[in-house]
Amino acid sequence: MYDRRDRKQIFAWSMYDWANSAYATTVMAGFFPIFFKQYWSAGADVTYSTFHLGLANSLASILIVALAPLLGAIADRAGARKKFLLIFGLLGVVMTGSLYFVEHGDWVAATTLYVLASVGFLGGNIFYDALLINVARPDQRDRVSSLGYALGYLGGGVLFAVNVWMTLQPQRFGLADAAEAVRLSFVCVALWWAVFALPLLIFVKEPAGEAPRLGLAAMGQGLRQFMQTFREIRQLRMVWLFLLGYWLYIDGVDTIIVMAVDYGMSLGLDSNSLIVALLITQFVGFPAALVFGRLGERVGSKISILLAITVYVGVTLWAYQMTSVGEFYALAVTVGLVQGGIQALSRSMYSRLIPQDKSAEFFGFYNMLGKFATVLGPLLMGWVGVISGSPRVAILSLIALFVTGAVILSLVEERH
Repeated sequence: MYDRRDRKQIFAWSMYDWANSAYATTVMAGFFPIFFKQYWSAGADVTYSTFHLGLANSLASILIVALAPLLGAIADRAGARKKFLLIFGLLGVVMTGSLYFVEHGDWVAATTLYVLASVGFLGGNIFYDALLINVARPDQRDRVSSLGYALGYLGGGVLFAVNVWMTLQPQRFGLADAAEAVRLSFVCVALWWAVFALPLLIFVKEPAGEAPRLGLAAMGQGLRQFMQTFREIRQLRMVWLFLLGYWLYIDGVDTIIVMAVDYGMSLGLDSNSLIVALLITQFVGFPAALVFGRLGERVGSKISILLAITVYVGVTLWAYQMTSVGEFYALAVTVGLVQGGIQALSRSMYSRLIPQDKSAEFFGFYNMLGKFATVLGPLLMGWVGVISGSPRVAILSLIALFVTGAVILSLVEERH
């Protein structure tokens, strides 16, 4: 159980997952892929709109790959994790709300705002993850990390359900049509994200660091610390192995998250049914993430992650031959059982392998590799889809990533 003095900080920290998961669910996984294809890219060939969407996700990830380790090093030395979280969070909130103003057919503007909003979302997660070390002891982290993901699934699912209701019955909300409802949903996400981020900013305590340097001095100091951290990671064999395995298997996980709806639409499945499937994943993911936290404490994080990877291999094979909406629903339930667990336990397992006083810079590498994976995955699916003319062929490439990642992860000695 948590100490009474820890509960406020743990809950406040976990609420940021509740806050920003609205973006991951309503925008990244839900409405943006559909609206991008049907509204902002109306009339374009489906393979090219898929390629543009994959390119947008990859560009956001490339920017995070470039910034994450450097900013993490600066944040650790200055004790500025919360400040960086605030900066990236504000970027995400403002850019998400701005999607409301993008006109029909303007896929370039939509892509630009989406990339910037995603940078805010992904960048904020670096410092959110790093604060896990401040709010939970090592023996608590599986459960606390899983609590964050569970609340994220629940919070993201609640707002997404309301947004879906708005699109299905826009007149009930005083809206002209479903398109206006989707645009207004982007504003709802921005407000939700901003309001529920406040508990973390108010109640989570962060130890003071060195007096922060400014401008080029801060960047130079951060770059030197980044190079030192890179050399240190290479000497920490278990950390290095974990990061390599994580990079591979999370590529498959994140690609499925951001491309699932687009894949279903490419197969000709009804967009409303795909949205319902996403809702199923969210609400299954809430209790499943909590269960995985307990499972990690009982049998170990590594075994639990390997179990989840095995399920993902089965999901990929099933998706390859899928033909009906009913199968997509079944896949949504299956993914919901393991998606939060593999993310939460990866985070908590890594937190026990790294030096505790360098959490932001080490989580900078962690997020860098995770987001570099989403550079490759969506681009791979989009490119193979264009070359082969079949989205079914593209999705099979994910199996190699899952299997190779699992083999490398099996070499990691968690107690080491």
